[in-house]
Amino acid sequence: MVVGHESVASPRVVVIGPATWNHIIVLDQLPSPTPHMQFAMDHWWTLGGTSAGKTVHLADLGVVHTLVASIGNDDNGSRVREALRSAGVHVVEMPAARVTESHVNLMNDAGERVSLYVDEPPASHESGLDVARAAMQGAAAVVLDLASPGSSLAADPQEIDAEVWVDLHDWDGSSDFQLPFLRAANVVVASHERLADIHAFLRRCIDEGAELAIVTRGAAGSIGMDMNGHVVECAAPLADVIDTNGAGDAFVAGALAARLRGDTLATMLKAGSNQATRALSSRHLCASLEM
Repeated sequence: MVVGHESVASPRVVVIGPATWNHIIVLDQLPSPTPHMQFAMDHWWTLGGTSAGKTVHLADLGVVHTLVASIGNDDNGSRVREALRSAGVHVVEMPAARVTESHVNLMNDAGERVSLYVDEPPASHESGLDVARAAMQGAAAVVLDLASPGSSLAADPQEIDAEVWVDLHDWDGSSDFQLPFLRAANVVVASHERLADIHAFLRRCIDEGAELAIVTRGAAGSIGMDMNGHVVECAAPLADVIDTNGAGDAFVAGALAARLRGDTLATMLKAGSNQATRALSSRHLCASLEM
């Protein structure tokens, strides 16, 4: 099933990974590990998933794109499809899952999150990977997100005839699951949250074969390194923060759009930071979902 644009032209970005339906619950503080009762300050349901977030922002930026995702034939799947359609996202679905992936995100005012998997993401099957391989044909860039399909494709990156982007999120630099993604990447993006040494991490990405490595640092901005070891830093713009979900995905979309234009690393960082404000200023993945 295809939703959104009827045709796709180059340059095109293909994003492979999850689209979910999430319940966001805001608390005055995250729960302690003891039995107790808390009252929610606010709550809402919304589109989620790191790949959905990236493509919603690519659509917001006018970048031609395709989201390859597994969406269940259930009520939450219908909600996900409608949200993606309303945002102008072009979707190619892998064989339907029994249920749509769903999370409960417990948030506090500082933007910290505990994410509970209510319905687990489906495992990838060869038929689904064939759908992803077909969708990648002719793409200028492919984003392999941290999920089962991306993991399978990252294990054999030679079959991807495009620039490969990976978003390692809050990787600590040691967990094994992310390693194939790192080694398959031309461009790596990660959060600073669990990195002991940002510069050492950037250097490691370049040594593993990446052309560009970027670390986002929240309100402190972002920092990147090119394949020559040149380091660039960018301050974060002021933002009216309503919700932090999706800010990292927005950054990736903004930086990727700048990369497609042939912009410098410095401009990529600025473009990523500017697009992140579109997520921060909304209760949804992007302000475009409120229209």
